[in-house]
This record gives sequence, structure tokens and C-alpha cells, in this order.
Amino acid sequence: MRTVTARAPGKINVYFRVGPPREDGYHSVASLYLAVSLYEDIAATAREDHEIHVSLDPASTAVNDPESFPLGEENLVVRAARLLAEHTGHHAGVDLRITKRVPIAGGMGGGSADAAATLVACNALWGTGLNREELARLGARLGADVPFALHGGAAVGLGVGDDLAPLLLRRRTDWVLVPASYGLSTPRVYGMLDRLRAGEDVPTPTEVDPAMIGALLEGDLQALPMRIANDMTRAALALAPELGVVRDMGEAAGALCALVSGSGPTIALLASDPVHAREIITQLGDEIGVTALPVHGPVPGAGIL
Repeated sequence: MRTVTARAPGKINVYFRVGPPREDGYHSVASLYLAVSLYEDIAATAREDHEIHVSLDPASTAVNDPESFPLGEENLVVRAARLLAEHTGHHAGVDLRITKRVPIAGGMGGGSADAAATLVACNALWGTGLNREELARLGARLGADVPFALHGGAAVGLGVGDDLAPLLLRRRTDWVLVPASYGLSTPRVYGMLDRLRAGEDVPTPTEVDPAMIGALLEGDLQALPMRIANDMTRAALALAPELGVVRDMGEAAGALCALVSGSGPTIALLASDPVHAREIITQLGDEIGVTALPVHGPVPGAGIL
């Protein structure tokens, strides 16, 4: 049976401002997304029936307990394949095999990357012929981060994060990721943020700090640490105070700055270059036994392998 494999990147939010809760339950944000070199793979194989079946590849490094990993209708992979089939009128089934490397519920958009890779893989397998923009519009119905996982690179995200304006970066940045052994539910972190800010006059963000954009465009590693911001840090630390310790240890190990990625709990440490990133990883491992991963960005969005 024919198989198509697609790959999509995880992301970090180098800048993330969050407005008050809206009437529709969402929050307006101003985000600067950066796709990084930690990937999810989806292998799509045609079936003769109309079933959509999902399995987890044993090579998945982000899954501690494969038995508890959800493979049913609640998985974004199933929802993405079903949405594409319904939108295009396609009726054949598919086997979808997931290789997960992006931390689960880690603030890096791993589920969105799964959905993006599924859309690309099934679109090619089924010959449904949608272009990238059409897939992104479909993906937005699955989650605000899915369109960015399709496009990749770097982008400013407004609205709920799916109103994207791409940025052409002149140089890469190197990061060290420190995943947690647990996840944080994004709705739970937003809920905590709302509770912490109750009674505060919280503005609705309308833009990303231009100085932040300029520092990232130029790869200015002196200005960049001073411009990085994430409103979700406050809530993530309230739910998991130990993240503050990991953040401080990262900076003590020589990182230019440390931030909570998205809603957490993954900590992202900025390094000056790949050699510096390896030095940070070695020091964290030697001194406190922390397992960390080197990544860089920007990288392309979802594509066929």
C-alpha cells in the first residue's frame, strides 16, 4: 500500500502578549512564532475501507507512557484527516502513524504540528489537490497554531494567533529546550492567568514590539534577551513553581536568556551559537542531571519527506 510521510515543526513563542478573555472564550494575542528543529512525523498509508486508524511509532521520544496516549477521535490527527476528507468529499480510509518528538502539552504546538503534517500527508496521499493556503484555512478550524505549523519559518500572529504575517529572518538562532516530565493544559494555564489578573486593567494586544521584531530580524543577540516576553509565564509558574528554578539554572549555565515556551512547561534557553548550546546542555547535565535538547530556528513548515 502506498505511504506518504510528512513532517512538521514544533514552535516557541519568542514574544507572547495575551489580552483579557473575549466573549467567545478565546483571548486575543500578539505573538512572534519561531518554528524550530524538533519535528513530528505522520506516515499516512492508504486503506481499502473507509476507516481512519491511528498508531504511535515506538521511536516517539516524547511519549513516556504509550498505553495512555490517546489514539481515538479526540486526537488532532484523526480530526485533521476527517476534516480534509469531509471538505474534499474523499471517502477512502487511512492508517496514520505518529512519531512524536515535541513535548506533549509542552507549550510547543506538538498537537498542531501533528494536525499540519496529517493535512499535508493525506492531501498528497488522496490527491485532493489543496494548496498551502487552503490547508491553512482548514487547519485554523482545528486550532490557532495549525496554520503556523503549516507555514513554518517565523511570523507575527495576531487575533487568536492565526492571523499570520511572515518574517524573513537574516540569521538563525540557537536554543536549548528543557522539557518537563509532565504537561500543562493550555486552557488551564489561560484560566490561571485570568484568575491572577482579575481586577487588573489588561489591554488587548494589537502588535508585537517592533524592537523585538527588529532584534530577531537582525539576529541581535544583545538586544534580543531584553525584548523577549511571555505573559503566560506568570500563570505557568503559579501552576508549576519549579519551572522558575529550571529557568534560573539555565541562565546560571550560561544561557543568554530563558523563557517559558508558550503556555509551558518547556523552558527555552537562548544560546549564542551551536557550540554554546552544547556547552549549556553539558553543564545542565553535569550539575543537575537535566536532559536538554539543542534546536535552531527558523525551519520550514509542514512538508513531505
